[in-house]
Amino acid sequence: MKKVVVASLLAFASVACVANIAEAQTQVNLGSNQQSSNAGVQMSPAEYNAYNSAIGQTDPKAKAAALEAYLTAYPQSSVKGSVLEQTMLTYSQIPDAAKSLDAADRLLQVDPNNLRAYLLEVYFRRTAAEQTADAAAKQAGLDKAAEYAQKGLAATKSKDLSDDDFAKLKAGTYPLFYSAIGFAALNKKDTATAIDNYKKELAMVPAAATQTPGSVLQDVFFLAAAYAQSTPPDLSNCAYYAARVVAYAPDNLKSQYEPTAKYCYKRYHGGDDGYDTVVAAAKANLNPPPDFKIKPAPKPADVAHDLVTSTPEADLPKLAISDREFVLENGSSDDAAKVWNSMKGKSVTIPDALVIESSPTVLKVAVSDGAVQGKNADFTFNMKAPDDSGKKTPAQAAAAKKTADEITAATAVGQKVSLSGTFDSFTPSPIMITMSDGEVVLKKAPAKPTAAHHPTAAHRPGY
Repeated sequence: MKKVVVASLLAFASVACVANIAEAQTQVNLGSNQQSSNAGVQMSPAEYNAYNSAIGQTDPKAKAAALEAYLTAYPQSSVKGSVLEQTMLTYSQIPDAAKSLDAADRLLQVDPNNLRAYLLEVYFRRTAAEQTADAAAKQAGLDKAAEYAQKGLAATKSKDLSDDDFAKLKAGTYPLFYSAIGFAALNKKDTATAIDNYKKELAMVPAAATQTPGSVLQDVFFLAAAYAQSTPPDLSNCAYYAARVVAYAPDNLKSQYEPTAKYCYKRYHGGDDGYDTVVAAAKANLNPPPDFKIKPAPKPADVAHDLVTSTPEADLPKLAISDREFVLENGSSDDAAKVWNSMKGKSVTIPDALVIESSPTVLKVAVSDGAVQGKNADFTFNMKAPDDSGKKTPAQAAAAKKTADEITAATAVGQKVSLSGTFDSFTPSPIMITMSDGEVVLKKAPAKPTAAHHPTAAHRPGY
């Protein structure tokens, strides 16, 4: 009696190595008409020779062709599932994605609980989707990969597998299933699903996998991104997991990940002080330890209140315009009223206002640093009507036209101009301060130098 060994996949070490095979044995008996409980699979001599020849091939292309020939010749073979699995794996080693998927599809028809087939379905479909430029087609491909991942998670243990072997298969495949589901969800802004699956993935992988450049460490960053994109954003967890990636990313890649970590940290904390402490904690712990906490930044209303209460009332008009705007926009009604009462009805000249919108009667300008940088108007000047009363001499008319032309040029959109006006009203959100009696303050031309007068010797003092 002859025996053969059918190679069977027990675990995939990673997506990058889809053919990491541990061997299990299927016995095949030749030339016997009776089968005992442990005798294995019965084969005729012809089928045995074809089977043994196919699995004995060492070249992947030749082996795939031989396995396909065996399946064609013996479509009802007792080892059809094992042969389809070998065929699928062999195509993946070539690699031939289309034929791997075709073999996986056929295998799932025979064995709908085959985790190896689901993993290859997920791997090749996700890979193809990630290489697709069209956004809709990419999402459709990612969703299909996630669908197979869900089926893999729902698969039950085959009677041919021991509990130990099934546990090994789940350990090798489930993290990749969770990763595929998480990535498909994140790509369509379903952050709750993405976070749930990335957390499940990280709970199953060795901690060392998150300390080495690779797909798992990349998923730690995607988890951080999911927290950042949540509604509302979870900036504390974003900062923590992004810092974990920064801690273990190669030096040449840290610059790609650190901006996200620092952005989330500074948005949550209000500054970058203490950031290194977060990186150190994240390096030592995959997940935030129970005592970990990032101190949140003060609320804008609290900052505004502190500013008002720490400034003597007489000095409120002396605060920078950006500080006064901050209180008007973010402060309580009482704090905003205190600041506005120190401003209302007072006339001021504001230099270097950036013109955002311009008309002869209304100018909208950016004054505070934030408004200038964002090119958002925070002041509206209702311009004083020109004085057209009385007749003008030709010289006066020419001078008036010259001034009007200078004002038009000075108030063109994008120009910086000095404006005077009186504080009239404001709206807090978004902040807009309205000025009445607006006027353009034109720069004066420098005075022409005059010739110096030197007295004659007879008139010089002391002579």
